[in-house]
Amino acid sequence: MSSESFNWPDFLGRWQEEWVPRADEGKVRGQIAVSLGGSGAREEAITAAEERLGRRLPPSYRKFLAVSDGWHVDQTAGVYQLGGAADIDWFQDPYDMTPLYEQNLGDNPREEDVLLAGMWRRALRLETDSDMSYALLDPGDSDQVGEWALYVYKGWSGEFPDRYPSFRAYMEAMYRGFHADRVERPDFENATTRAQDARVEEARLLALRGQYEEALPLLEEARSFGRPQSAVLLNQLRHLQAPRSSHGYANLVADPRYVPEILPVEAMGPARGEWRLGGDDHWLGMMTARGATRKTVEDVLSAMRDGTHRYAPPGPWGRAVAEARELAHWGETDAAWRALRDALPLWEAPGPLLIAPIGLLADPVLGPLITPERGREILATPRAGETGPAPEPGPDLDPPGLAWLTEPAANRQPHDGYRCVWVEGADPDRLPALIGEEGAELSAPTDPRMASLRAPKPHEREGVELWEDRAVVAVGRASEAWAFAFDGHSDHHLNRLFQSPASAASLSGRAVVVWRDPRRSSPGDHPAAFHLSVAERGEELYAFTVRGSTIQRFGAIPEALDPARLFRPEDSEKDCELRVLDALHSELGLSLPRFALTQGRLPTFTTRSWTRAPRTGEGFAYAYFVRHRP
Repeated sequence: MSSESFNWPDFLGRWQEEWVPRADEGKVRGQIAVSLGGSGAREEAITAAEERLGRRLPPSYRKFLAVSDGWHVDQTAGVYQLGGAADIDWFQDPYDMTPLYEQNLGDNPREEDVLLAGMWRRALRLETDSDMSYALLDPGDSDQVGEWALYVYKGWSGEFPDRYPSFRAYMEAMYRGFHADRVERPDFENATTRAQDARVEEARLLALRGQYEEALPLLEEARSFGRPQSAVLLNQLRHLQAPRSSHGYANLVADPRYVPEILPVEAMGPARGEWRLGGDDHWLGMMTARGATRKTVEDVLSAMRDGTHRYAPPGPWGRAVAEARELAHWGETDAAWRALRDALPLWEAPGPLLIAPIGLLADPVLGPLITPERGREILATPRAGETGPAPEPGPDLDPPGLAWLTEPAANRQPHDGYRCVWVEGADPDRLPALIGEEGAELSAPTDPRMASLRAPKPHEREGVELWEDRAVVAVGRASEAWAFAFDGHSDHHLNRLFQSPASAASLSGRAVVVWRDPRRSSPGDHPAAFHLSVAERGEELYAFTVRGSTIQRFGAIPEALDPARLFRPEDSEKDCELRVLDALHSELGLSLPRFALTQGRLPTFTTRSWTRAPRTGEGFAYAYFVRHRP
C-alpha cells in the first residue's frame, strides 16, 4: 500500500464535512460544530518529535501529521482522540503485558504471535483520550514500504488487540466506522452515503446477472460503511457459497414477500438445536420482535424440526422445485439438481432484497443437494429476468455402480457392514408391504446415517424377540429398473440364523439381496462374510455366502457371479469386495445413489427380521453395546 497517492487533505476534509453526532448523541449535543482535527504540524515539529523518539515515523502517519496535528476519532467505545506530534510517546508496557503474551507462545509460535508479544515494549502510543483503550504503532511490525502496524487494545474487553497494517488503514477503518455508527440518523446523507448506496444497487443487478464475484467487493465495502441492504444481499452470496454456515436475515421477516424464503432459513439453527442459550423462546421472541407473527414463527419452526417443511415458491420455478423434490425424495439427487439448474433462470425475486433462492437451503430434501460448488453455480446463473452467460454445468456427484461402498467416506466405521434389497420393477413405496414389519410405513425423509442408530433395540421393543434382527432401511430408486432398501450401518453378524428376504421381496418380479459383513475384532476372530441371493416371483433362484475361505452355494449361479472367481484367497478383502460389486453392477445393473445415502435425506422403514427363530437345540446369545459415532 503506497501512501504517495493517498490524498490526506481530501480524506480528512470529507470526514470533517460529513461529521454529525451519532444517533445516541443527538439529543445531548445536537448539531454542535466539532473540529475533528486542526492545522497540520510543521516539518520542524515532526522532525523534532522524531529526534525525541529516536525513530523516523512511518510514511502514512507522517503525512497525516503534516495535514492535521491530531484527530477526533470518536469511536463508540475505545479511542476518542489522537494526539499531535508533541503528544506521542513510547508506550513502554506500563501494565506488564509482555510476560502475559510471551507465556502463551508455546514451542512453535506463529510469527504474528511473536510480533504481538513484543509489541507492548516497543510501541508508540498515539491516543490522548480514550475509554481504557490504546492506539499503538509498532515499529517492529513493518512492511516493505516502512509502514508500521497499528494495534488498538481495549483494556476493558479482555480481547486481543485489533491489528491494522498501517496508520492509514486504521484511519480508513475508523472513517467507515464513523459512517456505520450514524447510519440510523435520518439526516445522515452525503456524497459518500449516496455513492455507497449506488454501489449496493449496482451489486444487486450484477448478482442477478450471475456476476456475483464482481458484486461481492462492492457489497463488502458498502457493508463496512453500514449501508442498509448491503448486509442482507452480501449474506445471500456468502451463504450459497457455504450452505452449511449460518447467516442472518431476520430483519426481513416482517415483510410478507420474503417470509416463505427467509423464515425457514432463519429457523434452521434452532431446529438443529443450536440455540441452547435461551432456547426456542429466545429465538421466537427475537423473530416476533422483528415483526413476524408468533404463530407463523412457531409453525415454521415446528415444520423445520419434524422435517415436513416444503420450499414451495410460485410459478414455473415452483413447478421445477416440486419435480426436483420428487426425484430427490427417492435418491435421484443428480437428476433433481439438473431439474433445478435448468429452471434457475425462471426464478423470480419476490422483492428487491432477495437475489437468490436461498429458501432451497431450508428444504429437508433439496437443501442437502446444494453443495458449495452448486451454490456457486446458482449464483453464476442469470435469473429474475436478467441476462448474461450461463456457467458451465458441474459434474454429477453420484458415481455409477456400487464400488463407492468400499470408500472410507461411505462407511466411516471400519466395523460397519451394509445390506440391501433391490426389487426390480417396483415402486419404492411398495417395499414396506413386501419386506416390512407388520404395520410398517415409510417415514418422512430423514438422514439415513442416523435412522438405524436412533431406532430402539430388540430389548427396548415390546413384542420383539431378542433373536430378531429388524433393520431400519433407507428407501429409494437406484434406476428406472430397481427400487432399493438399504441399511448402511449394519453391525449385526451374518450368522447361521440368517434368512434372506429375497423371496418375500420378489413376489411381483426379481429381487436381489446383498449383505457385506466385515471382519471384526471379537472373540473367535469373526471372519469377513459376503452374501448374495437372487429370487423371482417368490422362489429363490440362486445364492451364495462366502465366509472366510468357506463358500456355500445354492442354485445355478451365473458364471459372472461365481463366488470362486470373485473371491480369491490370495486377494485382500477389499479387492474381493470391489470385484463382486463390479460384477453385480455389470451383470444385474445394480447401483446405489452415494450422495443420497451419505449426505441426503431418504424415507425409511423397519423390515421384518433378517434372522429366523432358533430351532430346538440351537443356542442363541444376545449382547448390546453402546457405540458412539462422530
